[in-house]
Amino acid sequence: MSNILVTGGAGFIGSNFVRLIQRKRPENEIVVLDKLTYAGNESNLSDLKCELVVGDICDRDLVANLVKQCDTVVHFAAESHNDNSLNDPSPFLDTNVVGTFTLLEAVRRYDTYFHHVSTDEVFGDLPLNGKEKFSETTAYNPSSPYSATKAASDHLVRAWIRSFGINATISNCSNNYGPYQHVEKFIPRAITNMLDGKPAKLYGNGLQVRDWIHVDDHNEAVLQILENGIRGETYNIGADNDHVTNKQVVELLAELIGGEYEHVKDRPGHDQRYAMDSTKLRQQLGWEPHFTDTETGMRDGLQQTIEWYRQNESWWRPLKQQTEDIYAKRELL
Repeated sequence: MSNILVTGGAGFIGSNFVRLIQRKRPENEIVVLDKLTYAGNESNLSDLKCELVVGDICDRDLVANLVKQCDTVVHFAAESHNDNSLNDPSPFLDTNVVGTFTLLEAVRRYDTYFHHVSTDEVFGDLPLNGKEKFSETTAYNPSSPYSATKAASDHLVRAWIRSFGINATISNCSNNYGPYQHVEKFIPRAITNMLDGKPAKLYGNGLQVRDWIHVDDHNEAVLQILENGIRGETYNIGADNDHVTNKQVVELLAELIGGEYEHVKDRPGHDQRYAMDSTKLRQQLGWEPHFTDTETGMRDGLQQTIEWYRQNESWWRPLKQQTEDIYAKRELL
């Protein structure tokens, strides 16, 4: 691994991955391909040494030209917000399905290693009071346009591995939080509301469980897979926070910030519980999450994330009002 193409590298998880690579593997050359939609932000890369190519992963000629110049593709690019997929599914089909297909054809042509970053939401959800977890062999049961398109992309990667012998791996990760996450998402929206002296919004009764993981822990796992993972394999990534409800998360944020929250109308088709069994990743590759504790698994990570948003208001402030206006129009408050 010396020349890496990172799709979606100006987004939340992707830009944090670029930051990790520059810190831990500075000898690598990095090219970021990002469409710079609302979730991508060029400023996320402003202090990093990488080349940014603004373009669409559905552009076959552009993708082919970039892939032939690298030895590794790490595919973060995705439309990923469930609420948006309920409003208009079409961009999710374009980016998550057609875009992944376009990349697969390019890596097949140039025999380039491909790592596909996916989500736990492809598995559907679990009973709130159950003990079971998603494993790498759990049957897919997506429940939203977003998760259905990610499931389709996972199946494409596996089909290209089996049918064409491409050199690839897949990871499915639980919900991420941390610096540079768009304020439309649950945790940064709650943090920025509280920093503004307004109540955070909690869908329904707030008993949903998400097995939250800090973005740095996720990206450390991806790096382990890139360097030591078995080609053709899938790895689940989770931080064992499957005992923590969204209500507990927002209550901890309120404690750390000194804010309040309120319950609002639940999201349509809201998945109840996600829980990832990351035994394979831990035993085969020796990965362990750093941001974890015995109470919620999130106190240290949330404190770090709060401080980042507190110190970087100039980054999130231009996004905040537009985001709240969109929620208001959807009557999701």
